[in-house]
Amino acid sequence: MEREHDFIPERKKWKRQLFRIIFKSDTRLGKLFDLCLLVLIFLSTFIVMMESVDIYDAKLHNLFVILEIIITAFFTVEYILRIITLKNKKAYIFSFFGIIDFLAILPFYLSLFFPITKYFLILRMLRMLRIFRILNLMDFMNDGYFIIRALKHSSRKIYIFLLFLMIFSVIIGSMMFMVEGHRDGFESIPQSIYWAVVTVTTVGYGDVSPGTPLGKFLSILLMLAGYSIIAVPTGIVTAEMRNKRQNLEKVCHRCGNDDIDDDARYCKICGEKVVKDITPE
Repeated sequence: MEREHDFIPERKKWKRQLFRIIFKSDTRLGKLFDLCLLVLIFLSTFIVMMESVDIYDAKLHNLFVILEIIITAFFTVEYILRIITLKNKKAYIFSFFGIIDFLAILPFYLSLFFPITKYFLILRMLRMLRIFRILNLMDFMNDGYFIIRALKHSSRKIYIFLLFLMIFSVIIGSMMFMVEGHRDGFESIPQSIYWAVVTVTTVGYGDVSPGTPLGKFLSILLMLAGYSIIAVPTGIVTAEMRNKRQNLEKVCHRCGNDDIDDDARYCKICGEKVVKDITPE
């Protein structure tokens, strides 16, 4: 995941100045720009929610449309300026925040052809993550990167667990289909698998429930097993996070690269000698 402090501005003076305003918050204009951005995100989200209420949409539909056009135009220009001011444009476009910025404007243009997609504008709320940078709370973002790294390193174990859970649900669902005899919502194996997933995850919608004694007995076993199964992915990620904290990952202080092998002494990106990250818990 590309971080915003890794982006490189263009050499032209006006682009460097614009880069500092858009990507940084250490100047008065930079902070004002970020605050305006947050206000527009809140306003856009509020508009999307109010449009889903028929009473308000009937009275203020034209106002909502005009405001949405203005806000989207601002976000579009902002997205273009972010690309223009960067030297490593590809790094931003395919970075986490770059993708979020693009998704913040895409639904509006799609809604011109598919009106229902306008409600995907609610994705703009993800841009609120920049509030950590604006309020000088980047330590929280660093913790976020730490969690993401833990998920990445434990992904294989989670995939295996999900595969086991899928197989388990298919088997139980098929058994319930045979036991219940096409009754009480178990008319097909896919419907029975749906019930098994809802039950094993302890969600329990209650729209499908067994009626036979054997079916109820299997439900009890499945519900009890669900409490144990749900704890598995949590334990996997927690163990990975604890292991990372104990071993203290290596990080390059020149380029910020944290994808460094355990036996590496130099960064494979910039060649800088690497040291262990001593960020406290």
